[in-house]
Amino acid sequence: MSNADHKFIRVIKGRRPKVVVIGGGTGLPVVVKSLHDQHADVTAVVTVADDGGSSGIIRDYINVVPPGDIRNVLVALSDMPAVQRDIFQYRFNSKDSFFAGHAIGNLIIAALSEMRGGIFEAVQELSDMMQVDGHVYPASNTPLTLHARFKDGSEVAGEAEITAAGKQIDTVSVTRSNDGEQPVAEPEIIQAIMDADVVVLGPGSLFTSILPNLMIHNLGDAVLKTQAEVIYIVNIMTQKGETDNFTDADHVRVLNRHMKENFVDTVLVNIEKVPAGSLDEDKYVEISKPVRSDYQGLRDMGCRVISSDFLELRDGGVFHDGRKVAQEIMNLAFQSHLKKGR
Repeated sequence: MSNADHKFIRVIKGRRPKVVVIGGGTGLPVVVKSLHDQHADVTAVVTVADDGGSSGIIRDYINVVPPGDIRNVLVALSDMPAVQRDIFQYRFNSKDSFFAGHAIGNLIIAALSEMRGGIFEAVQELSDMMQVDGHVYPASNTPLTLHARFKDGSEVAGEAEITAAGKQIDTVSVTRSNDGEQPVAEPEIIQAIMDADVVVLGPGSLFTSILPNLMIHNLGDAVLKTQAEVIYIVNIMTQKGETDNFTDADHVRVLNRHMKENFVDTVLVNIEKVPAGSLDEDKYVEISKPVRSDYQGLRDMGCRVISSDFLELRDGGVFHDGRKVAQEIMNLAFQSHLKKGR
């Protein structure tokens, strides 16, 4: 750790850096857990527009917010003994027509949501039970439907349908699934964003994991208004049906266009080459190819670029190294805290 980093730590001694991470999918718990391990005060805001897999089936049966991403983030921030976390994550392999493929945690979240009349209060109660160090907030207290308009002018509703359409997405929006009205984020989310040292977007699917959160108007407005440093973790690989042939700057352009201003302050970009043959294409069918760099395009939008080897290869997949990413986020949080004079 550098002398400058020690200086930052002394300035905020007794107060952990406040980091809000917004997103969904497999990348979110990796970053959240690494930030937790580095003693950040983490608030995770999790997308609730997922309509696939176990989460989608449960949502169709009992009309609750899809619990899968929330479950993984709860476990990432939990200080429960490992055996209890493993039970929560256990996925049935029974041939039973209902339980097969479901994670116990998904069923618990769904049950508690019914008991408490909504996902938000259910997750707060479950956070206490699971000894969560930090906060886990569903982006909305009700299930959301994701809508996409494609470049050819056609429109589709539903995350799975949007990805399967195989068309170039122009814009996305969200509505409440039960009545088609505009969703609203809970006040706790808005306050966390306004109080944060840094707000982190990603890593995750641009159109189906990150933007659905920002399209909740009061949540998106808070991201625009906060004094926190807004950080975007650029995906290492493009995603079929969403970001084919995108550069890192293209990702940020889409974010800025949806929010109607250049709001991303810093981008984290992986520069380590992905070795040929390292991706199991049968297992990760949605992954396309490495994201190309356009540093000038990023700078033209006012972004500070932090490029490093953030690559981790495991399980036949291409991922961000959570520890390295969290270290950069922590450094930026310390700097942001000093800049605001807190």
